[in-house]
Amino acid sequence: MRKTRLIIFTNLFILLLLGIIMIYSSSCIYAQSRYNDEMFFLKKHIIFVLLGLFLMFGVMCFDYRILKQKAKPLLLLAFLLLILVLIPFIGKELGGARRWFRFGVLSFQPSEFANMALVLYIADCISRKKTIIQENFFRGMFPPLLVLVAMAVLILIQPDLGTVFALGLVVFIMFFVAGVPMRYLIFIMCLSLGFFYILIFTSAYRRARIMAFINPWQDPKRTGFQIIQSNIALGSGGLFGVGLGHSRQKLFYLPASHTDFIFSIIGEELGLLGTLSVCFLFLNLIMQGLKVSRFAPDVFGTFLSLGIIMIIGLKAVINIGVSCGVLPPKGLPLPFISYGGSSLVFDMIGVGLILNISRFSCLLE
Repeated sequence: MRKTRLIIFTNLFILLLLGIIMIYSSSCIYAQSRYNDEMFFLKKHIIFVLLGLFLMFGVMCFDYRILKQKAKPLLLLAFLLLILVLIPFIGKELGGARRWFRFGVLSFQPSEFANMALVLYIADCISRKKTIIQENFFRGMFPPLLVLVAMAVLILIQPDLGTVFALGLVVFIMFFVAGVPMRYLIFIMCLSLGFFYILIFTSAYRRARIMAFINPWQDPKRTGFQIIQSNIALGSGGLFGVGLGHSRQKLFYLPASHTDFIFSIIGEELGLLGTLSVCFLFLNLIMQGLKVSRFAPDVFGTFLSLGIIMIIGLKAVINIGVSCGVLPPKGLPLPFISYGGSSLVFDMIGVGLILNISRFSCLLE
């Protein structure tokens, strides 16, 4: 598995380097205008990259199997943080959402920690009760589903529908791979679709997002503005791009150009070749992560690595899909590239755990 670990680390290094370059390129003018410091976002991002590297190498240094014993305490800690962030004067509110803890110039988003804690818990449940999960719905699947629903409710209160959607899909995939009967999965999927339908169409701003996704030109100056500007950025890049640092859409046309829509700036500045290269890097990373999952030495390692790589992969697919206009806006960052400290750090911790699991793999070179 040494070759697999080398490929994973190389992909990660390239994505991190591209993220550093593109965050500076996409945010320097906005940062200069708002904070009188064109490197404001870049400096904070580099701090999180260094912290992420430190923690990533840290989680590679112990036997990942001890996390089985820590799964429930970490899950309880995640619930505590999700509750605390909703309390005024403790959680930081920004743009009508209360999702962050603020520590000076740095912030922490507990839902990112909750993602990791839930995947750990589900992997532990499957490793302990795989046969029961396959045979008995109420004794097997029902307890982890209750945990998922409780966590989803707390995250929705923030509100953050995109994270709930991605997390629910990851858990669904983990259960599918675990061999849960299709009748159970179809039942859960139908309930989930009804739940998301109610959430979307009983909320004015979510309904407006869906309508903007279906026809952004119906309201091009408000709800459809981001999607239109993103498409303009991608279309302007052509095959080779307009050149690094020469994006026009980042000049206050495309909101969130260094966070949710950084892929669009990559398309504008580096062209179709740049975006395809990013897609290839993520595809290669996902394939290597699935290889680690396939040859993991135990069931816990299999489902832990599967859950982690699915979180990273789904974030990438959803972010790229939103930027290209084929998925409605979800507010999820592009892993390792977008500006966003908590997401970056926990994605890097996730890669560290995958590398940790690969060290114990039974696959010989």
